[in-house]
Amino acid sequence: MSNTQLAPSEDHSFFGQPRGLGTLFFTEMWERFSYYGMRAILVLYMTHAILNENNPGMALTAETAGAIYGIYTGMVYLLALPGGWIADRVMGQRNAVFLGGCIIAAGHFSMAVPYNGTFFLGLILIVLGTGLLKPNISAMVGDFYGQDDPRRDAGFSIFYMGINLGAFLSPLICGYLGEEVNWHYGFGAAGVGMLFGLIQYKLGAKYLGDAGLLKATPEAYRKDRRTLSIILAVLGAAILALTLAVWKGVVSISMTTVAGAMTYIIIGVAAIYLFYAAFLSGVTPVERKRIGVIAILFLAAALFWSGFEQAGSSLNLFADRLTDMTVLGWDMPASWLQSANALFIIAFAPVFAWLWLFLAKRHLEPSSPLKFAVGLIFLGGGFVVMVFAALLTGYGGAADLDYKRVSVGWLLVTYLLHTFGELCLSPVGLSTMTKLSPKRFVGQMMGIWFMAAALGNVIAGQVAGQFEQLPLPQIFGTVTLTTAGVGLILLVFVKPIRKLMGGVH
Repeated sequence: MSNTQLAPSEDHSFFGQPRGLGTLFFTEMWERFSYYGMRAILVLYMTHAILNENNPGMALTAETAGAIYGIYTGMVYLLALPGGWIADRVMGQRNAVFLGGCIIAAGHFSMAVPYNGTFFLGLILIVLGTGLLKPNISAMVGDFYGQDDPRRDAGFSIFYMGINLGAFLSPLICGYLGEEVNWHYGFGAAGVGMLFGLIQYKLGAKYLGDAGLLKATPEAYRKDRRTLSIILAVLGAAILALTLAVWKGVVSISMTTVAGAMTYIIIGVAAIYLFYAAFLSGVTPVERKRIGVIAILFLAAALFWSGFEQAGSSLNLFADRLTDMTVLGWDMPASWLQSANALFIIAFAPVFAWLWLFLAKRHLEPSSPLKFAVGLIFLGGGFVVMVFAALLTGYGGAADLDYKRVSVGWLLVTYLLHTFGELCLSPVGLSTMTKLSPKRFVGQMMGIWFMAAALGNVIAGQVAGQFEQLPLPQIFGTVTLTTAGVGLILLVFVKPIRKLMGGVH
């Protein structure tokens, strides 16, 4: 740190926050621009007819496209775990963020090349890059503040707004280019966004101080680097062997099979770890009960994300095929609706923050389990709206040509209710995990939270895959009964769950 640079505690140059927060704010904004811009057109590109001369897609079935979507979004969350470990032990968070951004940009530009091989290579690169960047840039934000710095919560709130600003803008730009001009231009625009983020990250690095620098000792660094090299060599050899086996026809693997296997693997790993933590790790009886609550919230969170992530898959297909997107005589791109959630977050996050403070001052703030329950009920309420919308279309599947399009208002109301659910459940999730976890397991329980999100995304892709096979009221009705039903069950058992929490709110 230069002698002229203020210490973070004295630096108030970015809206009263350390100047380095501005660097990370815009890096994250552009990274989320690239992620949500590509996600807005991903399923649409995969399912659009290849015979469209002006803008051909991949002509995949909804089932295959949904499986790919679920695997992709699920792996983004799963790789946050090794991404955090690599940063902590081998390269530091600052280098991990930059390397991750470079890999993400390469992935988007790979998808801009109109070949199936480069498309799938791009998805793999984006997953790898996001695994390095996403968990570590958030950790760097925390480095700007001491434990008692009153600006910490406000700093993270500002950072969160950067996420939603990028998520709002990107579908408008990437979606328009992808749907109206060429799909690959949309993917390329996402890469340009990540490139902007990398440039300003390097230009603003001088404001980061010591944030994100490697803190491991030289001995630990050498040991962990050897461990990482061995793991990468084994994984690389396994992936190469599997690729050759599939290419030669020795092994036949479908995307739906992979998605199904991922579901059971994630559930199995989470169950084994939670069982170990609760019964074999020597925790106290109070800690064991709290781990039981973590298991309950893990399932609730996974169910929530399995419904919420229909936004980029089945609800995106509904917007494309069954929604009248005409506004003032112009057909608006279906992908533009992917901006609705971010816009609602920006509008209503301050309202919910005020509400929780208002209730807390009167000792009426809902407990974490109650917030989870309400979040799931809001999510289910959104799908109740979609059941009625689906009934109005009369849509009977891919071969049905006798159906009508419904107003865009149905989807907007659904996204609004889903946003309310997200604001109840998502912000409280990580905080609750840290409070319930035994001290020596806090980092690992963060991994459990990421696994819940990964599981939800994988399930979401499989649910969306039924878009062309099952009646839509049945699909949306099942999601309603599952999510709102579990929310109501949680609501009934809030008091017993709070007792298991042992004083944690």
